[in-house]
Amino acid sequence: MVQATIDLGEHENRILNIVKGKFGLSNKSDAINMVINEYGDNLMEPELRPEYVEKAREIMKQKPVKVGGIGDFDKRYGLE
Repeated sequence: MVQATIDLGEHENRILNIVKGKFGLSNKSDAINMVINEYGDNLMEPELRPEYVEKAREIMKQKPVKVGGIGDFDKRYGLE
């Protein structure tokens, strides 16, 4: 376990106290860990599953479909 001494502003200290109380944590260290883990999950890109990567590669190999402009869309679907 790594230990660190940190300086918190008044606002940040209040937020940690709110997190600590809301989730029933025993100390601010647990609150800091929870905030870091929550933020980290949102910040870090999840690893792509191999089957998803393979599916994306197959899709990229397909011939693109020409859609055209809005006028072509209207003609194609009888909206004129």
